[in-house]
Amino acid sequence: MRLWIGLYLPRLPLEVFCPRWSAEPCSVVLEQERVIAVSAPAHAAGVRVGMRRGGALMLAPGLLLHERAPPREEEALHAVAMALLQFTPLVAEGEEATLLIDIGASLRLFGGVRALCRRVEASMRALGFSAVLSCAPTARGAWLLARGGGGRVLGMDSLARRLDRLPCGLLPPARPYLDWLEGIGCLTLGELRGLPRPGLQRRCGAALLAMLDGAHGRSVELFEWIAAPASFRAKLELFDRVEQADALLFGAHRLLQQMTGWLCARQFAVERISLLLEHERGRVARPPTAIELVLAEPTWRDEHLLRLLRERLAKLALEAPVIGLCLEALQVQPMAPPSESLFPEPGGSKEDRARLFELLVARLGPDNVLQAAPQADYRPEQANAWVSVQQKIRPADARAQLPPDLPSLPRPGWLMAKPIALLMRDHRPFYGSPLRIMSTGERIEAGWWSQTQTRDYFIAEGSDHAHYWLYRERISGADGLAEPRWFLHGLFA
Repeated sequence: MRLWIGLYLPRLPLEVFCPRWSAEPCSVVLEQERVIAVSAPAHAAGVRVGMRRGGALMLAPGLLLHERAPPREEEALHAVAMALLQFTPLVAEGEEATLLIDIGASLRLFGGVRALCRRVEASMRALGFSAVLSCAPTARGAWLLARGGGGRVLGMDSLARRLDRLPCGLLPPARPYLDWLEGIGCLTLGELRGLPRPGLQRRCGAALLAMLDGAHGRSVELFEWIAAPASFRAKLELFDRVEQADALLFGAHRLLQQMTGWLCARQFAVERISLLLEHERGRVARPPTAIELVLAEPTWRDEHLLRLLRERLAKLALEAPVIGLCLEALQVQPMAPPSESLFPEPGGSKEDRARLFELLVARLGPDNVLQAAPQADYRPEQANAWVSVQQKIRPADARAQLPPDLPSLPRPGWLMAKPIALLMRDHRPFYGSPLRIMSTGERIEAGWWSQTQTRDYFIAEGSDHAHYWLYRERISGADGLAEPRWFLHGLFA
């Protein structure tokens, strides 16, 4: 099934200059001294599209005036297109601030037309733009519906009925001939389609008929698809100076949306990203503040990255106002699709646990979330080293650190910070109750290069049936008259 989404951004000029994440001022955008876009406060003051500069300033003396900048509009439209690549790799740019998306192969993945349209609309809101969305079996039909106010049509017959009610002025080739068309009573596309084709072609040209045929599926439509670059780096210039770090989250989310589209288009997953907070330039210039996120598990979705950035920004105190953001994907790898098992692992998947650790690191800091790394040492106190959870430990490297002769007795998961000396009652170690030895001994002699340890370890059981890991110091005296000392070193679960 071939299906297209058309996105028309009618307020693109205004939203490029006045992003929605800032307090919307009383602003207008001018082109050749005439108003072409108006903010809500300016509209409430009486400013209308088509007014001249002087008339607008008379109605609203504090009006903020912005000159239209086509290069900035083109950059904004390209940023929207990059974000839409997360839904399909087939995204093309149409005429008059319109994007066309071929979603036929993506419907099943995203749960149907309605669910996919909701996802596209949510992405547009996250980017901070207003868009008129349409859906049609042909690209030109979706373009016309979007320019005509939007709507979803799935069949060709329904599309033809909807298109026939649209005005002729929506077709760019028909606009030079609107007076003539109005004179002969041809006001809609349906009436235009009913005119004799040879005479219409001689009068208005072949481009008009080609556009009509493309909208009704009678001709082949060719497009130049937007390609994702080899690397990702996106910048966002803020509307005003931002002095609170948490106010930067909306702008960061907009850049994350673009990166998500780039990752999906390139079939990549990101492992490390950098968000640069750019400060003022000039005599008070200072280097950008860098926020770097290192992920335990690569991801290509923006929800988890947004949570991590929210935690980092909440703890950040800005030393200077921020005027721009720059997001860069520093390290990526090919995307690995998720694998689902018949019996899911309790407590979530490995990726869920990795995301939890990353969230804890963002909230508590990398020095407060640690993991055990095996060390090549027989002594229990030295057998593990606690390192940051962000440090990756390969299973092969961990196995290489284990001693060649593994102990026959199990080791507890909880070691005491310092071994506890035990009392002796009736020649048995005592810890709340007399302890009964449940295993043979495991002798450990190591540390001759620093601090020699000679111990015999045992598993013991108390009256409450809890299991303890004890050791007895070997007697070093020649006469053997000294009493052996017992210590509690670990607890079993």
